[in-house]
Amino acid sequence: MEYHEILYDVADRVATITLNRPDKLNAWTARMYEEVNDAMSSAEADDTVRAVILTGAGRGFCAGADMSLLSSIAEGGLADGPPPLSQAPERPVKPGIPVDFQRKYSYFPSIRKPVIAAVNGPAVGLGFIIALYCDLRFASTEARFGTAFARRGLIAEYGLAWMLPRLIGTANALDLLLSARMIGAADAQRMGLVNGVFAAGEFMERVREYAKELATMSSPRSMAIIKAQVYNGLLQTLDEAIEAAEREMAESLKCDDFKEGVAHFLEKRMPAFTGR
Repeated sequence: MEYHEILYDVADRVATITLNRPDKLNAWTARMYEEVNDAMSSAEADDTVRAVILTGAGRGFCAGADMSLLSSIAEGGLADGPPPLSQAPERPVKPGIPVDFQRKYSYFPSIRKPVIAAVNGPAVGLGFIIALYCDLRFASTEARFGTAFARRGLIAEYGLAWMLPRLIGTANALDLLLSARMIGAADAQRMGLVNGVFAAGEFMERVREYAKELATMSSPRSMAIIKAQVYNGLLQTLDEAIEAAEREMAESLKCDDFKEGVAHFLEKRMPAFTGR
């Protein structure tokens, strides 16, 4: 696919997807959805890629759905059927992965590689949801977060009301959803919404350092399985999670990455994981 609204590059085993409508604070469109979807699939299929960064060009991460679209709906009404941004096709279903994590905006957990949101500026509305479904979130000191929906006469969409309380607790989730107030990076970190906050001048460098460490020091096979364990665990009983872990551990002990994990530690050298 030819990209018009995102940028895509790979370096040091890390794929970077950059939302690229900086004059609109990277407001989300159906075209952007399709391009991000395609780029995520490319990163997952590329054996040289072991981690993915999602960020925004310019001074914003994503300001939410393009307001020109929302304005036209507010003025002219909506024809029967789903809203335009909901009409983008679903991804092909992957066997063995809960359908919960394969919907339009909840599919990042199904990507077998870590997906890191580098929130460099405002992440609002749908932009907030996009960041939410990433596995890890780092914020620039310039970042701001807001759900927006209650102040637009809308509701918590795309599973936000399910996922957000699991990340930051019910009280914090209701605060952000009902008030739709904007919060800064420090409050986001206090709530547990982001994993770390870095100064704007060094932000992307610090995020890339983290991603490169994952890509170099951790087994890609282990990361893929651990990621699946965590998300599957949200839908499992403890007994089911333990049973699954026992099966996966038995398989891990047969793998090349296990042998390499022991060897590089004993030999005091950098690992050379293959993902096998």
